[in-house]
Amino acid sequence: MAAVRRTRLSRAVMGRLRLASHGLAGPGFGSAPGAVRSMTALQAQDLQASLWAVGQRVPGSRVSDVRSALDRGEIVRSWPMRGTLHLLAPEDLRWILDITSGRLIRALTGRHRDLGISAADVDAAAEAALLRVAGRAAASRAELFQAFEQAGQSTAGQRGIHLLAVLCQRGLLVQGPLAGNQQLMVAFDDWITESRSLGRAEGIAEWLLRYFRSHGPATERDFAWWSGIPLTETRAALAEVRHQLAELQFEGTRYWLSPETAALLDEGVPGARTVLALPGFDEFLLGYTDRSIVLPAQHADRIVPGGNGIFKKTLVAGGEVVGTWAGPAKGRGAAVVPEPFDGVNGLRPAALKSFELQAAKYRRFLGIDAP
Repeated sequence: MAAVRRTRLSRAVMGRLRLASHGLAGPGFGSAPGAVRSMTALQAQDLQASLWAVGQRVPGSRVSDVRSALDRGEIVRSWPMRGTLHLLAPEDLRWILDITSGRLIRALTGRHRDLGISAADVDAAAEAALLRVAGRAAASRAELFQAFEQAGQSTAGQRGIHLLAVLCQRGLLVQGPLAGNQQLMVAFDDWITESRSLGRAEGIAEWLLRYFRSHGPATERDFAWWSGIPLTETRAALAEVRHQLAELQFEGTRYWLSPETAALLDEGVPGARTVLALPGFDEFLLGYTDRSIVLPAQHADRIVPGGNGIFKKTLVAGGEVVGTWAGPAKGRGAAVVPEPFDGVNGLRPAALKSFELQAAKYRRFLGIDAP
C-alpha cells in the first residue's frame, strides 16, 4: 500500500483549505438553503453580491433559485451581528439575535442619542410597524418609514434606518419576499414560525463550531471579530468543542478547522488550478479579521480602496486573491473581465481559460446570453 504523503502547509494551501470549507472547491452544496445553513451566516449588505455568493457555492444554480429561497423564507436576511446584513437559515436567526442584539443595541447608544432615538421612540416605531404588517402583510421600507412618520417618528438623517434595524435586532421584523431588487419587511413571527432555542453558552459553542467547520482554517480571534463575541467567551466555547475540531499550527499561530477538511492534507487539497470570480463582500475574504493568508498586504488597497469598507469583486486563483474582476449587472453584450494585480503579465493561459469558464458560469447564473 502506497504511503500517504501529507501536503506541506503554505499560504496557498491554507487558502485552498478555506475554499474547501466554504464549498468553493469540491462538490459544493446541493441547494441555496443548504449552502446558507452550512455557512451559518453570509455577508449580505449588497443583495446582488450575496445572491452570487450563494450561487458560487451551489453548482448549477441560477439567480432565480436563490431569489425563490428568499421569497419562500427558506433563507432570511437580517442584521444578526456587527450591525451588518447577513443571510441565515430562518431557524438560526432568533437564537443568534438573543446572543448579539443586546451588545449591538448598546453599542449604538451614542448614535441613537445623536439621532434623538429614545426607548419610547423605538416602542412607538414598533407599534406602528407591527400594525402596518399585521395579518401577514408585507411593507416596503418606504411604507414603513411613512408609518413611522405618521406615528410622530422622523425618518430623516438615517433615523429611519436605525429604527428599522433595531426592530429587526429585537426580533420584531425581518426582511421577507423580494419586490424587484428590494426586500419587503414582514413580522418576524409571521415569517419565521419555527425557531431553535439555545442558551447563550450553548449557542456560542455551536456557533463557533459551525464557523470553524465552514470557514476553517481560522483562529479564535477571527471568530471573535466575525461574530462580535468577546474573546473570553470565545475561548470558553472553544474549550467545549475543540475535541470536534482539528488543529493546525502555521507561522506560529493556531488554526482550527473541521477534521474532514484537515484530512484533505493527506488525501489531496483541491483547488490548486481553480480560478474563481467571487462577489464583493464574499466570506472567503471578509470572514476573517486577518486576511493576509489569502490577500497579500500590498494589494489590500486594491480590494478595499482607502479602507472604505467597500469590498470589490475578487479574483481567486489557487486559494489566493490575485486581482479583481468586472462583470455585467445586466445586458447581453457586456463582458466579464479579469483585472489581475499583475497588470504586465496578466493571467497565465490556463488560468485565463479557467476564468472564461467562470465568466460563462456567472452569465448563466444571471440568465444573460453570451455575447
